[in-house]
Amino acid sequence: MGEFVRVEVEDAVATIRLDRPKMNALNRRMQLELIDAARQVTRDGAVAAVVLYGGERVFAAGADIKEMAPMSYAEMSAEPSRLLQDFTKALAAVPKPVIAAITGYALGGGLEVALTADFRVAGEGAKLGQPEIQLGIIPGAGGTQRLSRLVGPAKAKDLIFSGRHVAADEALAMGLVDRVVPDADVYTAAKEWAATFAGGPAIALRAAKQAIDTGLEVDLGTGLEIERTQFAALFATEDQANGMRSFMEEGPGKAKFSGR
Repeated sequence: MGEFVRVEVEDAVATIRLDRPKMNALNRRMQLELIDAARQVTRDGAVAAVVLYGGERVFAAGADIKEMAPMSYAEMSAEPSRLLQDFTKALAAVPKPVIAAITGYALGGGLEVALTADFRVAGEGAKLGQPEIQLGIIPGAGGTQRLSRLVGPAKAKDLIFSGRHVAADEALAMGLVDRVVPDADVYTAAKEWAATFAGGPAIALRAAKQAIDTGLEVDLGTGLEIERTQFAALFATEDQANGMRSFMEEGPGKAKFSGR
């Protein structure tokens, strides 16, 4: 457990909890702790799915501007800019379903954390955006890349060029979030969604996530080859044998999986 990030596991669902009052500003220490948290939930075989959560009031309002403002180009181009990429890469690389539970503000680096998740649940009062342009900079923790892949380049440019905040209903309409629920229900809704993956075929879920995420970075032919090899490899697992045997003997949806 870190100073600003902690991992809590309950019923096969891990919560990575951001906790740096008042606004979860993502300073260097918090970024390093998020890398540790990502590695922890990746290693833990008891974890089937993960929720990223900033608390009842705010998801994360962005990077720590006070920490960054005094830096020169030489300073930023060395370790700090690389760490911004490294901690979000670590979260995106978690080989399990990850759901961001967004309350309040998810801005700048906060939205970039949410973009590392597979799904996003937002409260009705949530505000999302990439306001870095208003500081004379651009997103540096994956926003220009993950946002454009999620909502398309035109919508990403609208948000990044303007720096405007979008409300939950607009975020849902543009595909930036996947579900909108009352603010008080955000964490519960995310945990309930994550719980649906518990008891599932963990190796197949990992293969599906890797095939989709890696395939988005390459041409179609290469992506299809990635899918083919992942598909074939699953025939070396107990879960495949149990799943197909159960389908033939009991019908669909009744298989019990071991994650092996």
